[in-house]
Amino acid sequence: MSMSPYLRKLRDKVGHELLLLPSVGAIVWNDEGHVLLQQRQDTGIWDIPGGALDPGEEPAQSLVREVWEETGLVVVPRGIVGVFSGQLCHILYPNGDEAQYMLAVFECQKIRGSLGCHDGESTNVQWFPPDRLPPLNRPYPHWMFERGRRGLPFEWDPAWLEPLR
Repeated sequence: MSMSPYLRKLRDKVGHELLLLPSVGAIVWNDEGHVLLQQRQDTGIWDIPGGALDPGEEPAQSLVREVWEETGLVVVPRGIVGVFSGQLCHILYPNGDEAQYMLAVFECQKIRGSLGCHDGESTNVQWFPPDRLPPLNRPYPHWMFERGRRGLPFEWDPAWLEPLR
């Protein structure tokens, strides 16, 4: 799903104008210490899994949903790596839509699932060693890909996994 019904309604009202949007991203590690990336369908560029919050969602709840939709993996958020916005998160999409995201990035643990592209937003999902990442959609700070770099403790609700069962 490339655009939520909520965001579609906003776009119908404001057209391509700049929207400020809350969003989440995931740093997911495998047992070999590789990080999961998705190749975006809209640009062909690699990025961390994630997306915009839907109305009523908690950020971590949105993260669990987005990672599952884009990668086929169910994850548990373990900590907040960082919160970003500004030019790092300003995007002009190929269709002319403009957005600036407030991006909360969580470190996550995979608990189950099979890696694959599920919702049409990714053309590929793959594990990469953190010192050999492909060019990314945004100029993320390099320290974001240091395993175990949790900045803030985090509490999550296991009920967020219910829709994915």
